[in-house]
Amino acid sequence: MTTLELDEVHTYYGESHILQGLSLSVEAGEIVALVGRNGVGKTTTLRTALGLTPPREGTVRFDGEDVTGMEPHEIAARGMGWVPEERRVFSHLTVEENLRVAAHSAADPSAQIAEAYELFPALDRFSDKGAGDLSGGQQQMLAIARGMVGDNDLLLVDEPSEGLAPQIVEDVVEALRAASADTTMVLVEQNFRLAMDLADRFYLVDHGVVVEAGETAGVTSEDERIRRYLTA
Repeated sequence: MTTLELDEVHTYYGESHILQGLSLSVEAGEIVALVGRNGVGKTTTLRTALGLTPPREGTVRFDGEDVTGMEPHEIAARGMGWVPEERRVFSHLTVEENLRVAAHSAADPSAQIAEAYELFPALDRFSDKGAGDLSGGQQQMLAIARGMVGDNDLLLVDEPSEGLAPQIVEDVVEALRAASADTTMVLVEQNFRLAMDLADRFYLVDHGVVVEAGETAGVTSEDERIRRYLTA
């Protein structure tokens, strides 16, 4: 079953034409990576899917339903979660309060929060700590956990390794891999090797369109069809 489909979407910021007829699809149970240089439209693709930056042309379908033009909260209520690059945790709330806000609509919020703590034991240890007092890595874990506890069918994850120490990146990757057993994911990740290791398939984006796509197995940044779109 196709979870997410973008069909010939054109998205603008003001008069800047960012996505220029981009199309992609994500099947249920997959992790799909969006890769490419900075500024080519990867984050805008996530924002377009969630309705934060709706397309002027084209169609967005989520679980078979046309959600083009819907408000972000309407799309989110249908089961699409977002882990933004900036993390955007509620710094004045504790770790557990952040999770409870995200899980308020779940049938059993306590069970969902317990599952999040199993994936991120560090969060369990700091459950009563203010989110604003966490390290960058801990805040990233909280942002991902918050996206997982809302009974989401699809999780959009933007640059999960950005600014993190290598050991913390490993912890985050393992948590994403474990979470993917229950949640379909679209991942924007600048670290090409990490993206290929974590994802099942990839879309290579350049100037607002998909220029290459396929399975990630055996793909490296040294492949000529890939390398020319990753280097300046």
